[in-house]
Amino acid sequence: MKQYVCSICGYIYDEEKNGRWEDLPDDWKCPICRAGKDAFRLKEQKTEDAAKLPKPEVERELSPMEMSIICSNLARGCEKQYLPEQSEDFKKLAEFFRSKAKPIEETGTEELLALVNKDLEERYPYGNAVAGREHDRGALRALTWSEKVTRMLQSLLARYEAEGDKMLENTCVYICSVCGFVYVGDEPPTLCPVCKVPAWKFEKAEGRTN
Repeated sequence: MKQYVCSICGYIYDEEKNGRWEDLPDDWKCPICRAGKDAFRLKEQKTEDAAKLPKPEVERELSPMEMSIICSNLARGCEKQYLPEQSEDFKKLAEFFRSKAKPIEETGTEELLALVNKDLEERYPYGNAVAGREHDRGALRALTWSEKVTRMLQSLLARYEAEGDKMLENTCVYICSVCGFVYVGDEPPTLCPVCKVPAWKFEKAEGRTN
């Protein structure tokens, strides 16, 4: 019998205890993080040697929106390290770059999924290879967390493509304020499946108003 591992929270689905994987319905969800079946991998499955992958495009000038995102993340990082002045400075930089960013029109789930898949197939393997080669434990941890969050986004986008707005009917969306994990459900999880912070660290996402 086979075992399948959730690439987001690490939950193991054991066919010997729970039945054949193929017999699960297509809309089955991980009981811990609610990721779809597409987020699971065979436990024995080997990953491709990341060091042999081509180097992603990294040597270019970042766009204002990319700079805004980076500064926003740094602001949150400084906040978690109790550096309020630096956090405020990065927030101002994030707002400045955001004001210079050009709006992106006609962006749907197909375009978002393409970007997410590119990150998972090319950029994360390369980043992990470099961090591993340099023995950078901090970078490896950050990559591990963000890759799990990205895989959850991939699962949610794929589910939204299949279900449409029905996916969000009579339920809520919660975002972990520490790692960015997105959870769809009535209440946030007791612990974040990625970074293990308690439920009160989750923020409820509100829909946009016209």
